[in-house]
Amino acid sequence: MKFAKLPSVDHVDFSLPPEPPQNEEVLAALPRPAKPHIYIGGTGYNVKHWVGSLYPFGAKDRDFLRYYGTQFNTIEHNTTHYRIPDAATVARWKEETPADFRYCPKIPQTISHARDLGIYSGLIPVFCEAIKDLDGKMGCCFMQLPPHFTTKELPLLQRFIERWDPQIPLAIEARHESFFEPTVDAETFFQMLQENNMATVITDVAGRRDVCHMRLTNRRVLVRFVGNELHPSDYERVEAWSERLHFWLEAGLHEVYFFTHEPDDVLVPELAEFTLKTFLEEMPDVDIRGPKKVGGQQGSLF
Repeated sequence: MKFAKLPSVDHVDFSLPPEPPQNEEVLAALPRPAKPHIYIGGTGYNVKHWVGSLYPFGAKDRDFLRYYGTQFNTIEHNTTHYRIPDAATVARWKEETPADFRYCPKIPQTISHARDLGIYSGLIPVFCEAIKDLDGKMGCCFMQLPPHFTTKELPLLQRFIERWDPQIPLAIEARHESFFEPTVDAETFFQMLQENNMATVITDVAGRRDVCHMRLTNRRVLVRFVGNELHPSDYERVEAWSERLHFWLEAGLHEVYFFTHEPDDVLVPELAEFTLKTFLEEMPDVDIRGPKKVGGQQGSLF
């Protein structure tokens, strides 16, 4: 099975896996938050299809980030996967988004997809130094391990973790099937994240149900929810996630970053709007923000 879009999802079992027993220990050890947060976002803001719906009619490319920030409070920031930003770029990202906005930058592929995970390239401290300028708008960086990276390479991942700046929150997404099998090595991976105060990335996608592992390792989790063009199953899956997130937040989880994906990003606002409505109904006391109107002209920048 692959991450690619399936011809049909009618046969896919989208049920969320049962609660892993290890989560109880993780959640019980957390201090109770004053108020838990859910951040809802997409994977980018340069989407011309959103002009006239999510963005005002006539919106210019240079203003897309500002309009995006009025609708969403986080972003799966893939821009950093392709290049390390300079100081001026990071300053602009900070300036053009509201105070409650949080970036989740993806680690550059020159690090995450290098054979040595960038350990000997010198790029890890360069990226950390650049991205820490986000200051209070830093949500959680995340690293997407390449699909060929197996649990047999965990010593390499440990060396990467030792070089990472511990002041910058980090989540790690594994994709090789060895991470999702009931083995000692797979459990070692999750324990490694827990011991280093790092989060997991959970990907909910039709073509790879195994990667929807449901494991928690610290006070936050990143969920990458990949929809199927607003197929009825998309709505049912969001409702199932709402129940599970409610359970986790009630048990002590502090933060959830929930990223809505749809093919070509066109339908992301509609999926996010439904997600917001569903989460608010389930969890009215959680701090949450997302699109409140899709399909008409929006207001001014701030």
